[in-house]
Amino acid sequence: MNPIAKQIISQFDLQPHPEGGFFKETYRSNGLIKSTCLESIFKGDRNYATSIYFLITSDAFSAFHKINQDETWHFYKGSSLTLHMISPKGIYSSVAIGNNFENGEVPQFTVLAQHYFAAEVKAKDQFAFLGCTVAPGFDFNDFHLPTHKELSERFPTHQEVISRLTRT
Repeated sequence: MNPIAKQIISQFDLQPHPEGGFFKETYRSNGLIKSTCLESIFKGDRNYATSIYFLITSDAFSAFHKINQDETWHFYKGSSLTLHMISPKGIYSSVAIGNNFENGEVPQFTVLAQHYFAAEVKAKDQFAFLGCTVAPGFDFNDFHLPTHKELSERFPTHQEVISRLTRT
């Protein structure tokens, strides 16, 4: 693993994330949205917002998953990454997140709720250090990490990217 990535993981006490990479929650609002005020897809109350540090490497991609909320990605340091998305209707899109603005990269991007998404670092032996903000606040009850089979059956036209960015 890249030595700077190791340093960041240690310095910010990042832990392995189920989707891949490493994370640490850095903010969870005190305020709560009552479940009666949320869409029925949410089971229970949610904080107004949450945020995490997130680090992925060229060897530890973020596998396809989805959540019930919008999630904004913020680029901090390292190599740019490609964020892959598949909408609920099966439309594939991608965006480059990084600081090479002249080549179309953006430093911040929001993935819409219920979109499957995955991320991979573009450069070999590199990392991307980011932040992710979720509103309403993240809860693992809102997290779905599909198997390769499940996602392939749902979106058969996107086999190449699904095969590359799922783990089971």
